[in-house]
Amino acid sequence: MSIPILQYSVSTQNQRVNSFEYLAGEEQPRVYTTDNLPNAFEMDEIIWACYRQIFSEHQTLSNTRQIFLESQLRFNQIKIKDFIKGLVLSSAFRSLNYNVNNNYRFVEICIQRILGRDIYNEREKLAFSVIIGSQGLEVFIDLLLNSDEYLENFGDSTVPYQRRRVIVQRNKGEIPFNLKTPRLDQSFLDKQGLPQLLWSGAVRRFRPQEQTPKAGDPALFLNMVSEIAII
Repeated sequence: MSIPILQYSVSTQNQRVNSFEYLAGEEQPRVYTTDNLPNAFEMDEIIWACYRQIFSEHQTLSNTRQIFLESQLRFNQIKIKDFIKGLVLSSAFRSLNYNVNNNYRFVEICIQRILGRDIYNEREKLAFSVIIGSQGLEVFIDLLLNSDEYLENFGDSTVPYQRRRVIVQRNKGEIPFNLKTPRLDQSFLDKQGLPQLLWSGAVRRFRPQEQTPKAGDPALFLNMVSEIAII
């Protein structure tokens, strides 16, 4: 007997923030779709948009390409939704996003990239994590792709895109979900057992005690700046 998905409230800290589609003065997202019978060049753009959304630009490598799926999409043998499913269930996506994270972080990544929004709350993250643990990745991905939310926003023939504005502080700017670092968060670093030194609220590279900085070492400059800050 399969475990039913837990109930969670549809709420978020950003529930009062307008979507990209309805925010006056905001640059509108480009919608990639096969509804208009794209030519070869437009299909190249659609395929690239799929990779950029699911893998992000910094994960789109030669070994992440799915040539067979691309061929099926070009010849209209599968829909964009099927292509998205193939990318998410590929060994490359699993290696880059699932194997290096816990289930909670993986749920967050998939909701952001497949549904185009951030998680509603921790309860939603927990609910889907239970599904992954009890029924596996494919069941979880099917739940997202066959959900009313996905079908109403993207259907079978539209590439998912970030639908809601969520501000991420990086040089006081904004970055989309698919450009967020998919791993190396604190939980990942803790698993590696890497030595870290916490000093003045910052994480510094581990330096053995017997190794003293030499002339020209950046550590000398960092020490000087920290001493000035303390004064």
